[in-house]
Amino acid sequence: MTAAAFADPVFQSQAAFRAVLRAMSRPGEIVAACAGLAPPAPLKPAAAAALLTLADYETALWLSPELAAGEVGAWLRFHTGAPFAAAAERAAFAWIDAAALDLAPFAAGEPAYPDRSTTLIVEVQTLASADLVLAGPGVRGERRFGFAPRRADFLDAWRANGAAFPLGVDLILTCGDRLAALPRTGRLCEVR
Repeated sequence: MTAAAFADPVFQSQAAFRAVLRAMSRPGEIVAACAGLAPPAPLKPAAAAALLTLADYETALWLSPELAAGEVGAWLRFHTGAPFAAAAERAAFAWIDAAALDLAPFAAGEPAYPDRSTTLIVEVQTLASADLVLAGPGVRGERRFGFAPRRADFLDAWRANGAAFPLGVDLILTCGDRLAALPRTGRLCEVR
């Protein structure tokens, strides 16, 4: 039997959408996403809320083959109707663990259609105001920001992602029932 999603679909999906929208419009701000959601493991509430809100039958979703074939894939397929992309570059949304975060395989959009990029929903172990400084649109001045784990080459990959603007991927970082966004326009550097 497939586990339930939102107990109150109308109000909880609206609240989840507002949380994602707030996070995208205020990069690096940590937002509570959806308390009470109990998706199948290893999917956590904030990632599940974002996927339930954003994915639908017209938006291809990418998960690792093991997750797509298992309970998480069945749960997302049942609740969103989203088809699973056979290849990462064909996905509108992708859910991955931070340890596997590699921006290269995902779609960065096309010059005429930069919106045809992949939004990565990345599960992290910690999400806090920490060891990075974030600047760019939606950030007044600078904002302390951080997440872990993070690959050693992440900052270089993120700078290359930003240099390709208007192309590039966007990140929604999730940790338990909280999330923060890192749009492609966000500039990151380490705290000095």
